[in-house]
Amino acid sequence: MRVMLRAQLDTEKSTEALHQGRLAKIMMELMDQLQPEAAYFGPSDGKRSCTFVFDMQDSWRLPGIAEPLLSGLGARIEIQPVMNAEDMQKGLAAIQR
Repeated sequence: MRVMLRAQLDTEKSTEALHQGRLAKIMMELMDQLQPEAAYFGPSDGKRSCTFVFDMQDSWRLPGIAEPLLSGLGARIEIQPVMNAEDMQKGLAAIQR
């Protein structure tokens, strides 16, 4: 299932991680694990933020995905199912039958 993960990083914890060289390591390990179709980084509500869109095959993967962000960076995360335009067209066609 295609999902979108949004994370707002705690400023104090992520600054500490940045200075210790852990921020880039955590992000690169997460990118390697998720193999996202899209990844974006930037500010949101005055905090460091990231957004990943990826295929989550099994829900048991969720703790391994979330934990580095939660414990390592004090992140507030949100994960939700999403569709691209092709998926939306298929879904709308299916309900019109």
